[in-house]
Amino acid sequence: MADWKNKLYFGDNLDILRVEVPDESVDLIYLDPPFNSNATYNVLFREASGEGSAAQIQAFDDTWHWDIESERAYREVVTDGPRKLADLLQAMRSFLGQNDMMAYLTMMAQRMVELHRVLKPTGSIYLHCDPTASHYLKLLMDAVFGVKNFRNEITWKRTISHNDAKRNFSSLSDCIFFYSKEDAYVFRPQYTPYSEEHIATIYKYIDEDGRRYSTSNIRSPHPRPNLTYDYKGYKPHPNGWTISFEKMQQLDEQGRLYFPKSKNGRIRLKLYLDEMQGIPLGNQWDDIPVIGSHAKERLGYPTQKPEALLERIILASSNEGDVVLDPFCGCGTAVAVAERLGRRWIGIDVTHLAISLMKSRLRDTFGTQLSEYDVVGVPQDTASARALAEESQHDGRYQFEYWVLGLVDARPGNDRRRGADAGVDGYINFFDDESGKAKTVLVQVKSGHVRRDVIATLKGDMEREQAEMGLLVTLERPSGPMMQEAAAAGFYVPEHFPDRQFPRVQIATIEELLSGQGPDVPRLGLADAPTFRRAARHRRSEGRSARML
Repeated sequence: MADWKNKLYFGDNLDILRVEVPDESVDLIYLDPPFNSNATYNVLFREASGEGSAAQIQAFDDTWHWDIESERAYREVVTDGPRKLADLLQAMRSFLGQNDMMAYLTMMAQRMVELHRVLKPTGSIYLHCDPTASHYLKLLMDAVFGVKNFRNEITWKRTISHNDAKRNFSSLSDCIFFYSKEDAYVFRPQYTPYSEEHIATIYKYIDEDGRRYSTSNIRSPHPRPNLTYDYKGYKPHPNGWTISFEKMQQLDEQGRLYFPKSKNGRIRLKLYLDEMQGIPLGNQWDDIPVIGSHAKERLGYPTQKPEALLERIILASSNEGDVVLDPFCGCGTAVAVAERLGRRWIGIDVTHLAISLMKSRLRDTFGTQLSEYDVVGVPQDTASARALAEESQHDGRYQFEYWVLGLVDARPGNDRRRGADAGVDGYINFFDDESGKAKTVLVQVKSGHVRRDVIATLKGDMEREQAEMGLLVTLERPSGPMMQEAAAAGFYVPEHFPDRQFPRVQIATIEELLSGQGPDVPRLGLADAPTFRRAARHRRSEGRSARML
């Protein structure tokens, strides 16, 4: 499609799938749906009535709760969804009751229906999950995509040790369910490199050109009277050869035949190491470690997956130019790898924090080589910004703050759900000397009415946090007294650049930011401390070859 533009959507993926993504338009889907996003463990299966059960699950305590929205979603699937899915969901409710797990599965069932709709007949879907709900999710996928289209349950060994082995075996792996939509799906086998031991043992011969090779027999496993012939004095196996006399001559001319010293031996076929792709990859993936704390690609996102993992999936189940969709894209690993490998992409996430992180990641990774893309669903004017601030769904207040912090390239100050923010919504880091220590602009975001005392409070926060500068971002225009209070803070003058002056306290309105007027923060020719950890720079199509995966 010549007019295609990659898309990054903010919002509920169910709504976006239904409104924005056409039928049979996606070649590959990868999703890593959170059970919830807050990583609070050991949540009991609990009935809506408050009655607990003896079963205990590892889950997250954030989004999925059985409420009126869950009931509506359940009834929608049962009345309008595929028959098998409707029957399955009713059976699950009978078994599980009305609890958080059932709410999660109901919401996932809705999305499964839409993902099946948008997937091309030649497409595939990979669902990444842990044992918390994997068994239930596989049943949902069986009901939506069909048992016959199940291809693999892949086990990704993400770590080699864990500290949870006191009362059970350590949990070291995740599940990835691989389904196709129909039988004629795209698939390209992947390979892992041979070990040095395998090479030394199997490819032990070296020809006159220094090429390593092994040999393979070319005798027929079944009687082939028409292929029973002598060749250069060598007798065939009683069953005969697997190839014709003409083919034998052709391989001989190409130097592909191994002739034993004794005429009583059997001719064999040479298999050169440098022509082998490696060991065909199975469904046990233990060669891609989890991202370590000091890994270059680590961005600080709690559920970030290794690029090598997504690279393997995208290379196996898509071609260049295909459309890759990640409806729970988080920090955007699938999107970044799709961009690098020359695929088109659609990413969806429900948090502005993730959208800001993905934008930074794409910019840092690809620079001027980044394909054009649209960001859809974020405020484009003050009216939509105000609507976001007032929205209660999805923690609308905090989503507004995260969106604003993204506008000024600031790092969020803390987890809002863990208590008061102490006046710190975000930080902008910068350097103005060669000490290697970043200076700080403290950022405060206000969506409601603001007065002069807000600036006074910001000054106090700056002093407490030892921040060099402060920035107030507001929906409302600042009053004269506010401007006077900010001006009274004077200027920040970098020690090594005494001719540069920056207002210590600045006020920026959403209207100004949307028009491109950013805060006056030191940009002194030195590398600024990044808001998010910088992604490693890559060129597009700089993937590993399929044979080396």
